[in-house]
Amino acid sequence: MSQKRKDHKGRTLKIGESQRKDGRYVYKYTDAYGKQQFVYAWKLTASDKTPAGKREDASLREKIKKLQKDIDDGIDQLGKKMTVCQLYARHLKYRRNVRRNTEKSRQCLMKILENDPLGIRSIESVKLSDAREWALRMHENGYAYKTINNYKCSLKAVFCTAIEESYVRKNPFNFPLNTILKDNTRQKSALSQEQEANMISFASNDKVYKKYVDEIIILLGTGLRISELCGLTDDLDLESRMIRVDHQLLRDTSIGYYIETPKTKNGIRQIPMSEKVYQAMRRVMQNRREAQEINIDGYRNFLFLNQNGLPKAAANYESMLRGLVKKYNKKHEEKLPYISPHTLRHTFCTRLADAGMNPKALQYIMGHSNISMTLDYYAHASFDSARSEMERVAA
Repeated sequence: MSQKRKDHKGRTLKIGESQRKDGRYVYKYTDAYGKQQFVYAWKLTASDKTPAGKREDASLREKIKKLQKDIDDGIDQLGKKMTVCQLYARHLKYRRNVRRNTEKSRQCLMKILENDPLGIRSIESVKLSDAREWALRMHENGYAYKTINNYKCSLKAVFCTAIEESYVRKNPFNFPLNTILKDNTRQKSALSQEQEANMISFASNDKVYKKYVDEIIILLGTGLRISELCGLTDDLDLESRMIRVDHQLLRDTSIGYYIETPKTKNGIRQIPMSEKVYQAMRRVMQNRREAQEINIDGYRNFLFLNQNGLPKAAANYESMLRGLVKKYNKKHEEKLPYISPHTLRHTFCTRLADAGMNPKALQYIMGHSNISMTLDYYAHASFDSARSEMERVAA
């Protein structure tokens, strides 16, 4: 009969347990891959005292109990030791072929994690409080609410993968960000018809901004995304009064101009021109400046050019609209709100929704991938449109 192993205090040790000469306890076991693994602790049980000068830690039997639960639940003992950075890199490894903007966003998040205490933490140690602390640090470092929320959603997806792979049990990023931070995102708002008319009238009579009026009319009359407008070439079908959208022109500071297809198949569409848009488009084509010989991913003869004869990009329109609003507001008591290129798209969609356009038809024109995005415009009617609709129904 074999003699049972005892510790220095004479206590009987269980199978797999032992104590080293320096007093440290060890538990030896075989993992799911057939490799021997070891768990160490300075205490055998929770009631033991930690030796002087040693870091306070769980006892060996507490660790064994947790380990056994992990094994029973199928938790990967090696996977759970990965750092958050390692998990994020592993997650991205199998999610390639993404758009450049998505790739840049991923690189930014990885850099953030590498410079944040969260990045080097093992994923098994990350708790809900740690995820919340990370969000608060992001806010303190000047990141906008929307940016923090986007990154939080990415990390939530990463930990969902960890749960699916049996690395961890819970998702620490599964919490609403507005429970710890105030949502200060600028709410989308459409221009009123009066604001729209005042802006166009002012620009038409201003020696600096009158050259942009036709582009503003086209954006307000088509709902084009600004990258879609920038991508238009001179092969427009003016005879049919139709704009075909099947690509976008973007510009990146590191690689320059590039073409991307719409995010979804709904983005490929044909937009009819109103009389206003048709006339504006004709003037643009008649007055367009001479273009530099440029080929961007097979596309040439871009319609909207900057002063250097190169295609305009989103930043050109953002800067132009900021300047226009600033100049208008200096000369008028009734101020224009902040206006971006997307404001004009938002105004176009709101105007058609207020007019009662069939939601599916409006979804098609806008290129929305989901009807709920379109219906949101119907749900945010103004007081004037609500009153008009009540009068129509009651008539």
